[in-house]
Amino acid sequence: MYYYTYAYLREDRTPYYIGKGKGNRAYRRRNKGIKPPKDKSRILILKKNLTEEESFRHEIYMIAVFGRKDLGTGILHNKTDGGDGSSGLIHSVETKRKIREKATGRIMSENDRLQMSKSQIGRKHPEEVKKKISQKQLGKNNHNYQYDWKFTFGGGKIITTSSMPSWCKSNGYDKAALMRVCKGQVGRHKDIVSVEKLAQAPSTEALDAL
Repeated sequence: MYYYTYAYLREDRTPYYIGKGKGNRAYRRRNKGIKPPKDKSRILILKKNLTEEESFRHEIYMIAVFGRKDLGTGILHNKTDGGDGSSGLIHSVETKRKIREKATGRIMSENDRLQMSKSQIGRKHPEEVKKKISQKQLGKNNHNYQYDWKFTFGGGKIITTSSMPSWCKSNGYDKAALMRVCKGQVGRHKDIVSVEKLAQAPSTEALDAL
């Protein structure tokens, strides 16, 4: 009988456990404190028709990709790095280390990404999840976030722009110099004495698209 790897997904479709097995292993309760989700649609088979060696290697790889909560490296409740079990094959510590190093240096395989993507097709986030996501998006380092820029001139004049590069090019100012003013590294650039970054609120359309 061939082996397979599987993931247990939370309601937000992120994995909380990665395992390997054969038969109905993915659907059975176990004695490790990890329970399969009651909603069987949240049990995702990642790869099928594997040899035992291949299943262990893929288990190790996926655990390395998502990381373990107990080690502070990720989101999984797995208590080991994978590659061990009752079926007889146990990877050495050195083998596991090499597989983890290889896994963390590469992106998720096309098949893994496709499987995770399929599990989320047609799914809408509940309002509470949307709220939490929008709160997380308030972080100033979020790359999807947009900003306005507020310039204060020495005479008290204030203007705002949504594109500093375009404004600087049109008005003869140096963007790098204005950024230094914004960070407090210099007191002014030409007649501009203050530069502030103003965050725009996430749009309703952006949240509805989640």
